[in-house]
Amino acid sequence: MSTVAVALALASATCYAIASTLQHRAARREKPHATLDPRLLLQLLRRPLWLAGGAADIAGAGLHAAALAFGPLALVQPILVSGLVLAIPMEAALDRRRPDRRDLLAVGLSAAGLATFVVVAHPQPGQPAPSGGAWIEVTVGVGACVAALLALARRSTGPSRATFLGIATGVLYAFAAALAKACVARLSIDPFGLLTDWRLYALIVVGVSALVLNQNAFQAGTLAGPLTGITLADPLVSLAIAVTAFNEELSAGGVRSLIEVLAAVAMARGIWLASRVRAAEAAR
Repeated sequence: MSTVAVALALASATCYAIASTLQHRAARREKPHATLDPRLLLQLLRRPLWLAGGAADIAGAGLHAAALAFGPLALVQPILVSGLVLAIPMEAALDRRRPDRRDLLAVGLSAAGLATFVVVAHPQPGQPAPSGGAWIEVTVGVGACVAALLALARRSTGPSRATFLGIATGVLYAFAAALAKACVARLSIDPFGLLTDWRLYALIVVGVSALVLNQNAFQAGTLAGPLTGITLADPLVSLAIAVTAFNEELSAGGVRSLIEVLAAVAMARGIWLASRVRAAEAAR
């Protein structure tokens, strides 16, 4: 089961990388909009380039849902970081240039740190869906986190703003993934009951909000900053939700804990580098 989940998650990450590259190019061509302004999404829906990215995004979402059906949240979500490694060279190829070394260093550190963390933590499956109380705790936690990140983004400009918006987007995507996993579990045992399940409609609201915020992040800077924030926040928040709400287990203690701390430092360094792109690069 885990092998199938890994293969599906890798395929999903590739689709997400294509989607991010195309949608970033399209969003950068639109005039800036206020955070979470739905008019930006309405404008982008008229752009063929963005729609092509949307098709790749839908394919990635389908593969993502299938991966969640075969594997635990704590395993599937971190694998999506591989899309971070693919997207930067894709963007450079479309621009007919070499990938920026600073961008490659940022994503390389981030990806290596996250991959190390996942291998050492060795996530194990938990329960198929959290309790009502656990959902309330997750919702409050996610809401507070996103509100704080949006406040920081409002006080920032350029690459820093793009990174804060990217992290906020990643938090929402993680919440959406948790809701999707619960919906997939409900679908497998009670397909018609899913239509009356609040989690399906919460998934739609959270998913659309994350999509709009994602485009705001893409408008604010080069691809490396927001994508690093999105791709790291998504699996890390997913791991937190997996452990606290789905009762999935991570290995820790002794040398493992030390390696996990070093991996977290590498991820933090990668995010810092991505958020400090030089002004000349950000203007490209």
